[in-house]
Amino acid sequence: MELRHLRYFVAVAETLSFTRAAERLHIGQPPLSMQIRDLEAELGARLFERSRRKVALTEAGRRFLEHARAILARAAHAAEDARRAAAGEVGELRVGFTSSLPYTEIMPDLLSAFRRRHPEVRLQLRELFTTAQFAALAEGELDVGLVRVGADAAPPGIALRELAREPLLLVMPAAHRLAQRASVGFAELAEEEFITFPPGTGTGLPDMLQQLARAAGFVPRIVQTAREATTQIGLVAAGLGLALLPAPLACVRIPRVRYLPLSDGGADFPLSVAWPDREPPAVTARFLEVLDEVCAAARNGRP
Repeated sequence: MELRHLRYFVAVAETLSFTRAAERLHIGQPPLSMQIRDLEAELGARLFERSRRKVALTEAGRRFLEHARAILARAAHAAEDARRAAAGEVGELRVGFTSSLPYTEIMPDLLSAFRRRHPEVRLQLRELFTTAQFAALAEGELDVGLVRVGADAAPPGIALRELAREPLLLVMPAAHRLAQRASVGFAELAEEEFITFPPGTGTGLPDMLQQLARAAGFVPRIVQTAREATTQIGLVAAGLGLALLPAPLACVRIPRVRYLPLSDGGADFPLSVAWPDREPPAVTARFLEVLDEVCAAARNGRP
């Protein structure tokens, strides 16, 4: 049994005329009659009572009509759903992001704009360090990731495009000798103690701390590590040391903490978008389009 058999049957059942049904279907009446006979033979039941004056549904035909209409409706819905999925209008998108992203304007603007434009795409969000996102992309567990590395740091099989660079800030206790300065250079911090992320967590901030200190002529003394940026800020407030974090985290207001700009060149942190290095599916492509628009608006200072 094929869908065309069901369409032919429904047309005859609704018109109760082989002639009018054939006209609706744009086929000849003899082929239509033959298809209906084939359908009845396959079902082992007569669907119509035929006479010279009229065509009427049998009891079997009336019951079969209900099912035939439902099957055709489901088939049409399935075809439409597949078309919309291929166009990226429905489905699911798995998005990774680093922990500092929710503190930026980009992420809330991006999610809000994408949901508004594509309300039938379900977003599945996962907070992961950059290296964990790369692994998830490679394993097919993520579709796209917002990561904290530059465009030249793409692993094999991963496409990477840099979106922006955000300043790094020095987080220090409000009572610190430098806390009232407008900015500070790393060369002034040679005797300080630092708090940063543990090795192997997959964030580039410990490397940035080492690079800035090395350029200033010293090796930083790491006295404490913490996996969460907000925990590091709390430890700074407790006087355990200084931390180096992206500027968006300055919105975390904890008493006894100051955020100072750095005067050193290169004291910034990239934001990039990553996806598997192949032609992205339609839903990923739509996400990337919205992301580019949001980033362009942020660069131009538009809401």
